[in-house]
Amino acid sequence: MASISDQFLKLADGNRMPQEGFGVYKITDEEEMKVAIRSAWENGYRLFDTAQMYENEEMLGHALADLNVSRDQFFLTTKVAEKKQGFESAINSVKDSLQRLGLDYVDLLLVHWPINQHFFETWRAFEEMKKQGLTRSIGVSNYSMVHLQYLATQATEMPVVDQIECTPQLGQEPMRAFNHQHGIVTQAWSPLARGKMMDNPVLKKIAAAHQRTVAQVILRWQLQVGNSFIPKSVHPSRIKENAAIYDFELSADEMRSIAKLNKNKRVSMEPELVYENNAQYPH
Repeated sequence: MASISDQFLKLADGNRMPQEGFGVYKITDEEEMKVAIRSAWENGYRLFDTAQMYENEEMLGHALADLNVSRDQFFLTTKVAEKKQGFESAINSVKDSLQRLGLDYVDLLLVHWPINQHFFETWRAFEEMKKQGLTRSIGVSNYSMVHLQYLATQATEMPVVDQIECTPQLGQEPMRAFNHQHGIVTQAWSPLARGKMMDNPVLKKIAAAHQRTVAQVILRWQLQVGNSFIPKSVHPSRIKENAAIYDFELSADEMRSIAKLNKNKRVSMEPELVYENNAQYPH
C-alpha cells in the first residue's frame, strides 16, 4: 500500500522531492518544535519546510539533529525573505540560514515573495548558490504567471517549484496548468486554508462518505491534482491524520465537486501588491 514515505515528484533539474511535506510556520517554541518534528518523522514525513521569516531555522536544525538520521534521509526547504533579497544579500543570508540549520546545503531554496526592487539580481544569486552547492534545487514562492514570464526573460535556469497558496477555495487551476506546462511543480502552502473550510458542507459530505476528516479530503484533493503540499500542525494526532491519506481515493465526481468550490479567495496577500510594495503589507 502507498504511503507518505514513497510519494515523490521528479523536479525539472532531475532531483526528487517528497510530494507531501511538513511546514513549521509559526512554531516558535523549541520543545514544541522537537515534539512536532519527531512525530512527523515517525509518521513518514521526509520534507521539512521553513523560511528566514519564520525565525525558527535554528530550532528546526536542532530538532532534525536530534533525530540522528543521515542528511540524505530528509529534504529541507528554506526561503529568502524580502529584506534579504539582492545579489550579495541573498547569498550572505543563505549562508547564515545554513549556519542556523546546522547544514552544508538545503535541498530547495525559494524566493519567498516576488519584489520588483531586486527581482533579477536575487534570481541571479540563486543560480550562483546552486553552482556553489549551497542548495540542490532553486524555486520561487508566491510567483504568479506574469512574474514567471518576466523572470524567463533573463533567467539562465527557471524555478523547478512554485510554492503558492492553493486550496479548494483558491483552486489556482490556470496557474497550476501554466506551471505544469513549464515543468514547474506547484507546491501548496497552507493547503488546509488555515482551517477556514472545515465546516464546508460539500467537503463534510465527501468526508462522511469516506469515513475521513475534511482535512484528509482536502489533502487527498491536493494529492490527486498533482500538487506537492506542506500541512502544518503541532498536535501528534493531527500530524498522523494528515499523513493518512494514501488508502482511499476521491472519485471523478467528487474531484469536480471540490473544483466547484473555487472562489478565488485568499487567506493571505496578493502577490502583485507585495511585488509593487517590495514588502508584505498589513493584511
